[in-house]
Amino acid sequence: MKKRMSVLAGLLILILAVSSVTGCGGQEEKDQENQIIAKETGQEKEEAEKAEAKQQEEEPAVEPEEKEEAAKGMAAPSITGALHVEGTKLMGENQEPVQLRGISTHGMAWFPDYINDACFRELHENWKANVVRLAMYTAEYGGYCTDGDKEYLKGLIRSGVKYAADQDMYVIIDWHILSDSNPNMHVNEAKEFFGEMSLEFADADHILYEICNEPNGSTSWGEIKSYAQEVIPVIRANDADAVIIVGTPNWSQFVDQAAADPITGYDNIMYTLHFYAATHKEDLRDKMAAAIDGGLPVFVTEYGICDASGNGAVDEAQADQWVELMDQYGVSYVAWNLSNKDESSSILQSTCSKTSGFTEEDLSACGRWLALKLEAGYQRDKNGS
Repeated sequence: MKKRMSVLAGLLILILAVSSVTGCGGQEEKDQENQIIAKETGQEKEEAEKAEAKQQEEEPAVEPEEKEEAAKGMAAPSITGALHVEGTKLMGENQEPVQLRGISTHGMAWFPDYINDACFRELHENWKANVVRLAMYTAEYGGYCTDGDKEYLKGLIRSGVKYAADQDMYVIIDWHILSDSNPNMHVNEAKEFFGEMSLEFADADHILYEICNEPNGSTSWGEIKSYAQEVIPVIRANDADAVIIVGTPNWSQFVDQAAADPITGYDNIMYTLHFYAATHKEDLRDKMAAAIDGGLPVFVTEYGICDASGNGAVDEAQADQWVELMDQYGVSYVAWNLSNKDESSSILQSTCSKTSGFTEEDLSACGRWLALKLEAGYQRDKNGS
């Protein structure tokens, strides 16, 4: 009996051993099967991802909304390219007339924070501006030729040029003489500055150079012309085709004097006229029209709808007449100014501390008027009227 029990115990041990071996072998086979399935699934996923990527590459990229809008009429570097002057008209590479409408900064040394990508994007996409003017004062506090930090100011210029390019806008680099009256006072600094900028941006298609904002006082057209004939060759040595805008006497109002004796020997030269609607009315409009009719290409690189001090009452009726005349002649115009300075010409309320993301409540009377005019101009371009 004991022997039989012993045999049975042996058989039981053998059966358990066989079962154990069989179980391990089944698990190994299952693990191998799972590995094969996982590998196949990974390969299928990788192949699917490659197919999707290839499909995306083959599909045409969707243009940003602003470029589609530009194609419908509003001038933009991606559409109208490098600008040039033919007769009295600013023209694009497509040989179609171009009208730029936008806004100028205030003095960059005083209001640098508005030179930012979000603000420029907003000006283009929401306000429908296609040009920004970078106003760099030369002689005032913080001016380039007085006690200003030259490298810092040039850095702001570089940033503004980049942000304008990123938002498909043109940009004016403005040598903003004012209290220095006569541009010859700092002609050497101007030549050095424009030499450096034109060399650095020689391949950029969206830059215009304004070489003297508002000559004033007793400065004559002959003195301005002499200055221009020194600065223009410096720019032309690096950029043969960029549009160069030259100021005129009496805070850039006497365009008739430039029309009587224009600069010769260079292409793509335009002449500045500035107005403030509550001060400058029909007489100056007639002067501008006569100069253009006489063959002078005019660019209004600065205007306001208040009085000439940049402050005082707003005159929308006179401003509307100016816009009507500029649109009639296809003259480009840039409003003064992008800041919250406590004066009428600022587009922002003095209580607005934002540098982008503006609401209607943030805008001054000038700002609200400008927003409507830029939108109206965009709609005219879009409709081809």
